[in-house]
Amino acid sequence: MTLLPGTAAALATATDGVGDSDGSVIERSWRTPDAFALIFDRYADDIHRYIARRLGSDTADDLMAETFVIAFQRRRRYDLSQAHARPWLYGIATNLIGRHRRDEARRLRALSRMASLSADREHEGPEDGITEKLSTGGTHGTLAGALAALPARYRDVLLVIAWGELDYTEAAQALGVPVGTVRSRLHRARTKLRRALGAPDLTTSTAPQKETDHG
Repeated sequence: MTLLPGTAAALATATDGVGDSDGSVIERSWRTPDAFALIFDRYADDIHRYIARRLGSDTADDLMAETFVIAFQRRRRYDLSQAHARPWLYGIATNLIGRHRRDEARRLRALSRMASLSADREHEGPEDGITEKLSTGGTHGTLAGALAALPARYRDVLLVIAWGELDYTEAAQALGVPVGTVRSRLHRARTKLRRALGAPDLTTSTAPQKETDHG
């Protein structure tokens, strides 16, 4: 990917501000663009890993770079009250992933087919710990196929939490939705995956069934 003029310098090695908050680094980059390099250094690997798990390594190279190009261009719009830039960056990355919905679904279905054709795979039983399984084991077999069938808005919430390691508040910031919507979509995503995997519904009195899904 070709970076825009003036951006390459900003993505060079950081020179100072190692202990500063993300917000203060971004504010400084308004006057000294090279300071934004520290944000790249802090989060580039995590963003690349997240995109690669969703779309594959080849696509991740380009989209990770594009994420930081966009972030650099929009740095003056950053909410300086937010000390941590992780939700902001994951939101940009997730929006870029949204342009590749079909590719992601095809990749997940391919993973499912590959697992089903493997003669020596372990037996896959129903899973209750959906998010935990995603966090530790990735996507294989039936789970990959079930993820491919999820509505995109549910998949985004589930994976930005499981793979981006954001909490509910951070996920809400990343996706531009209320926290209640994050809880609702996550609950629905887990329910759909449990049903697809043949596991029983685990609805409890604290499940966010009554929360409104805003969009």
